[in-house]
Amino acid sequence: MTEVESPAPALAVHVVLYRHTADGVATLLRSVDRAVAEAQDQGSLGSATLLIGDSSPVPVLSPAQVAGLASTVSRCGGERLAYHYFDRNRGSAGGNNDLFRCSGSELVLIINPDCYASPGLVRMLCAAMDVPDAGIVEARQVPLEHPKEFCRRTGDTSWASGSCMLIRRQVVEVLGGFDEESFFMYCDDVDFSWRARLEGYRVIYEPAASVFHDKRLDAQGQIVAGEAEVYYSAEASLMMAWKWSHPELLEMDRHALLASGSEPQRRAVEAFDERRAGNRLPTPFDPDGRVSQFIGHDYARHRFGYDD
Repeated sequence: MTEVESPAPALAVHVVLYRHTADGVATLLRSVDRAVAEAQDQGSLGSATLLIGDSSPVPVLSPAQVAGLASTVSRCGGERLAYHYFDRNRGSAGGNNDLFRCSGSELVLIINPDCYASPGLVRMLCAAMDVPDAGIVEARQVPLEHPKEFCRRTGDTSWASGSCMLIRRQVVEVLGGFDEESFFMYCDDVDFSWRARLEGYRVIYEPAASVFHDKRLDAQGQIVAGEAEVYYSAEASLMMAWKWSHPELLEMDRHALLASGSEPQRRAVEAFDERRAGNRLPTPFDPDGRVSQFIGHDYARHRFGYDD
């Protein structure tokens, strides 16, 4: 009896915008379309759709620009490209949750609008996903590669960056998507990864799948962050310590931010304290530390810079 091959999985690509440019979006989509084409031509991917969610104060793309983009991407254009203007800032977690409800594809690729896909990105991510229990596969970011530790044999790692990660739809359904109530932006990907691991899914880093992430550095070599990034990163660090059962780290961070933090960081502490006083915080997870990792203020052991 001839064995029937399973059809190649369908893919939905998520891009969440906030004050980005139409030209930048077009460059990203062309790179994604090229990567989709390679995966389809190699037989590792079926149909693909592009879902763009826009949280900007005014739409980044006009109807004419959306139509133009749909006509220029050959593999996931036309009716497979959809633009959703949210009319409010949904953040990365809320924006992706909204887009999750727009398709039922077996696989979902989340990619930041300041990223550009290498030709082999989708093919290599799909290959890494095709192993038992894989739930999330993360791409390597260039030129600034994240220094998280990973198993050299299996690729298993603590968490996957939402800058570019492939997710099995089943994981979204089991977890209910990102925790947008707790994480507006920053650490929504860490929390999602850890919850997936608690459910028995593997989180895998695939260095052969690369994406260019257009990060800008200051004169000291630090990533340039605006006031919103400073606020939400502080908020996320407090929420991670609370949600993942590290009260001692929470209180240490609170005191440090109140004593010597910037004005946005102090506002983040005050907002967190208001939520706690109003019983509006999530029930803490993983009290035994089965999957969570707190290495200083990092959420994984780094490949460089720590003593054994």
